[in-house]
Amino acid sequence: METQVQQLLKQNQLSVTGSRVKILELFLQNNGALAHGDIEKKTGEKFDRVTIYRTLQTFMEKGIIHLIPTTDNNVRYALCKDNCSEGHHHDNHVHFVCDECGTTICLEEVTVPEVKLPKGFKPHQAEMVVNGVCKDCK
Repeated sequence: METQVQQLLKQNQLSVTGSRVKILELFLQNNGALAHGDIEKKTGEKFDRVTIYRTLQTFMEKGIIHLIPTTDNNVRYALCKDNCSEGHHHDNHVHFVCDECGTTICLEEVTVPEVKLPKGFKPHQAEMVVNGVCKDCK
């Protein structure tokens, strides 16, 4: 019987490798977003930085994870919803970053408001990050 991780990799035409399985398992086990450094610490394996970076890039390209910019110029990653596909992300939701603990979560029930742009401008993507204090740090 295939695991959820193996099914997700095969569904996206990706070979099942140790690093892909371990990193995808981390995303499935965590409620919030993960930074590159979080993944390095939590894998418990000795994957080099390049392997992790390439795996994250591949997952983003395939629509498995999406990028979350932060105000401190770091990047975090979170699992996409089911309707994302290769090259087409549909994660139009707000992200919350806790100023105390650094936890970053997707607020999927809160959508990014539509921004009315001047004539001739066409948006490709809109991101919204809300900073504050999470319920655990309150």
